[in-house]
Amino acid sequence: MFASKVFARSMATASATKIPVVLHGIDGRYATALYSAASKKNVLDTVESELNKIGNVIEKDARLQTFLETPIIDRAAKKEGVSQVLAAGRYSDLTTNFFQVLAENGRLDQTKKVVAAFQQLMTAHRGEVAVTVTSTKELDARVFRQLKDILQKSNLLEKNQKLVLSNKIDASIIGGLVIEVGDKTIDLSVSSKVAKLDRLLKETI
Repeated sequence: MFASKVFARSMATASATKIPVVLHGIDGRYATALYSAASKKNVLDTVESELNKIGNVIEKDARLQTFLETPIIDRAAKKEGVSQVLAAGRYSDLTTNFFQVLAENGRLDQTKKVVAAFQQLMTAHRGEVAVTVTSTKELDARVFRQLKDILQKSNLLEKNQKLVLSNKIDASIIGGLVIEVGDKTIDLSVSSKVAKLDRLLKETI
């Protein structure tokens, strides 16, 4: 129960740590508490790296993912199983204790969501803004750099924010681009234009 007590103290003092973005839900609450504890120990980068490593392990191991997310497996068995995974990876005490807390509280099924939520906190902490550009095929390096430069200078970003651009492939858009910035979407795809034309034609018939 030591890990639970440590986590409880982190929750109680989370308000004393400047949290870069407010997250909701179970995963947001746990990720915020971990962020607070890691920030006070000055190990944010270490914990981020370890969570990403754990996330990748889960992503590549379907049996482990099922083990963590299956509700009929009791907490003791899950705690033992996750302890073995962590021991093999030589993770820090903070990360190890955190996953013991998840196991004790029956929240290991939230692992993938917690990893994603913690990444959100770290992205905000660094002043980064994630932007996804969807195209029918991978953008070449020159176009990618040009697009990144244009978006960085646009009013989509606030002063001092850093753009983190990623390229997603989706042949269904036919052509053009779809740009997603947070909850904003700029749809410049051919499929969108075709859909608009279709609506206009139906309205005139």
